Amino acid sequence: MIRLFARFLFVAVCVCLLVPSTDTLAQVGGAPVAAGTGDKVELFHADSLVVLNIPGQAVRKLYNNVRLRHKGVLMYCNLAIQNVTTNVIEAYGNVRLVQGDTINVRGDTMFYYGNTRQANMRGHVIMHDRKMTLTTAQLDYDMLSGIAHYPTPGRIVDKENVLTSKEGYYDTRTKLFTFRQNVRLVNTKGTLTADSLLYNSLTRIATFQGPTRIKNKDGVLTAIAGQYNTTSGISNFQRRATVETPKYRLTGDSLYYDNVSELGIAKGSVIMVAKDRKAVITGDHVRYNGKAGISRVTGHAVAKSLANETTNDTLYLRADTLFSFDNKLTNTRRLLGQKNVFLYKSDIQSKCDSLIYDTADSTIYFYKKPILWSQNKYQMEADSMKVLLKSNRIHTMFLKTKSFVISLDTLKNFNQIKGRTITAYFATKLVNPDTLSEDQPRAKSDKKLSSAVNNIKNATASATNTLPKGVTEKRTGSTGSDTVRLQERTTLDRVLVDGNGQSIYYALNEKNKMIGLNHVECSRMNIEFNDNKVGRIRFYGHPDSQLIPPKEITGETQELDGFRWRDAEKPTKGQVLWLETPPAEKPAVKKPLKIKSQNKPLAQKLVRKGNN
Repeated sequence: MIRLFARFLFVAVCVCLLVPSTDTLAQVGGAPVAAGTGDKVELFHADSLVVLNIPGQAVRKLYNNVRLRHKGVLMYCNLAIQNVTTNVIEAYGNVRLVQGDTINVRGDTMFYYGNTRQANMRGHVIMHDRKMTLTTAQLDYDMLSGIAHYPTPGRIVDKENVLTSKEGYYDTRTKLFTFRQNVRLVNTKGTLTADSLLYNSLTRIATFQGPTRIKNKDGVLTAIAGQYNTTSGISNFQRRATVETPKYRLTGDSLYYDNVSELGIAKGSVIMVAKDRKAVITGDHVRYNGKAGISRVTGHAVAKSLANETTNDTLYLRADTLFSFDNKLTNTRRLLGQKNVFLYKSDIQSKCDSLIYDTADSTIYFYKKPILWSQNKYQMEADSMKVLLKSNRIHTMFLKTKSFVISLDTLKNFNQIKGRTITAYFATKLVNPDTLSEDQPRAKSDKKLSSAVNNIKNATASATNTLPKGVTEKRTGSTGSDTVRLQERTTLDRVLVDGNGQSIYYALNEKNKMIGLNHVECSRMNIEFNDNKVGRIRFYGHPDSQLIPPKEITGETQELDGFRWRDAEKPTKGQVLWLETPPAEKPAVKKPLKIKSQNKPLAQKLVRKGNN
């Protein structure tokens, strides 16, 4: 009877321990206060239970197949220590926490604080929801705020991405991740590395503040702040971003880039580099279509193209709008400038309304009132012009309609040629820098001359190797033998005029003294030049000509109708680079042509046919 009573008493005690008391406590600000029914963690099942004798606290140890519940959260484990007084659970072995049908967390160990609804998982922690899986060694999950924090390296996997970092936060309600330190996001479209990153697992958009790098098979994108859509491959960056491909590099204060369509939009101090063509385009706004190979630049647009590696000669092109067209089949490129076009190169300067530079055949097309200067000695105008480059030097020039060529000779006289169409041929000569040509005054100061010679001596041997055979000169002096590189100089070689030809040129003798001024009119002309002086001349179609002696030359006889020496308008390098303001074009002033000569019929014809 005593044994039966003892067994009944033991069962009663166990039932009392298993059933939560309604007289429970909750802790606020460190002081225990009364809490309502249901605030305590409830025990649903355990294979065995042991009551621990701890003064002032109700503590029990639960073994095998332990199931607990609190505020709609289910907890499972192999072993649990439940402190009913403090409402704290220590769970060990195959720990699992299930919150509704969305959150499922597994781990080796869990400390659950019922009063604050905080679950701290330790060991091999895996957190699942409908969108992702998080793996880490430590996870602190605040179920009141819905935020899970892992202070140790973690790995997140969703449908398209794998994301790792040293530390992170996950808002289970907004599905927003915050990653810190050594962040790395990998998917089929590329790899993103950053110092910090926000990632929304619903929209799959990554937002970052700090140095970030995105790499894929097509190139690399670097930025400091912006967004990257991991699904669509669209990037939107601020604070000086750069996208770099094997052929191009695009940099701007802000940058939009669609990896799928290869569309890039850059704004603010934009720099686009064509690596394989050694060309650079700058401007305020650039739109780049990689698939079509088309770029459009506006706002302080400038194109820079290395024309000659040996001399580092660069062609600079400025326009209100610049277009670049790539031909992927021939690996060539066309540049199109629209409105207020300025061009600068060591041997060519020009201005016009629109221009096309085709690298396929090294040809430059000028349209709408073009004017071109070359070597400070030549000025050419026409309704349209075409320049053919050879070895990146001006070789042939075609002028169409209202063509006008002016050549400045060694005596600073203006030789002039007009016609319907003019073809000008240029020759490139190799000149010893130590030897001054006839039209170049020698240095008055021995110090300046010595400085020029020293500069030549400092030329590198590698530069000499790039010259053709026989383009070097040996000099022997007190310092030994030096190799001097010769310099290229472009000069006007021959001019062909077809239709309504007119010319004024100065005849010089062998001693470079003026013989007289020649006025010629005929349908076709072939004029050869030698060191900027008119040499052999051929006229076709019954020419009218007259030689005016030097004493009879007046100011008006020295100019064909429409003559304007516009050297002041010639673009400088600073103007082409938007560092200086180009001067405004002065309007042309029509002057009647008067010739003081006894040849009245020729004078009348020149005045009558002044505007061809």
